[in-house]
Amino acid sequence: MRYLVITPTEREYVNMRAAFQGCDLNHEYDVVRCGVGKALAAANTACAIVRGGKYDRIAVVGYAASALGRSRGDVVAPSVARYHDCRIPGDFVPELTEPYQLLGGDEGAVWTGDSFVNGEIIAQIKEQYGIEQGLFDMEATAICQAAALFGVPVVVVKMVSDVPEEGDNEHSYDEFVDSHSDFTVFVDYLEKLK
Repeated sequence: MRYLVITPTEREYVNMRAAFQGCDLNHEYDVVRCGVGKALAAANTACAIVRGGKYDRIAVVGYAASALGRSRGDVVAPSVARYHDCRIPGDFVPELTEPYQLLGGDEGAVWTGDSFVNGEIIAQIKEQYGIEQGLFDMEATAICQAAALFGVPVVVVKMVSDVPEEGDNEHSYDEFVDSHSDFTVFVDYLEKLK
């Protein structure tokens, strides 16, 4: 199986490439950095697919914030990706409001928006969508949109870096990321994914 592995930041990119070094792998992996934010993520995903040729799957790996219920360091592969910052009628632009099905088996969604989330933003998202659990990033759903143009299924696997409802902030994120650079857990997950 041939994977396109997408990481948003340079640190995630370096960590993922290092995790593959010296591994006996069952699959083929191309690792790219898409950049932070929805526009860069979608554009660079489409470019990588066009340049790389036929991929069987896309894997989005890296760090994400979480709502209460998960702890820093948890590895989560949600079953759905959605935008949380679209303010349009539900049926008007379905590619922005409908969920994208993912290959992960964990309950809950990864919610994508164009900003870092804090406890207040998470509370608003929970109320608006009637949810209690979720991960939050700035790229996954945009990557799903680009992948859908090419008919490539997506798995999102994230390590919880911060829980804003517990008071974590951008400094907490940086501290966590600096001390959690071993991405072999992502390699293991992808190697075992059916």
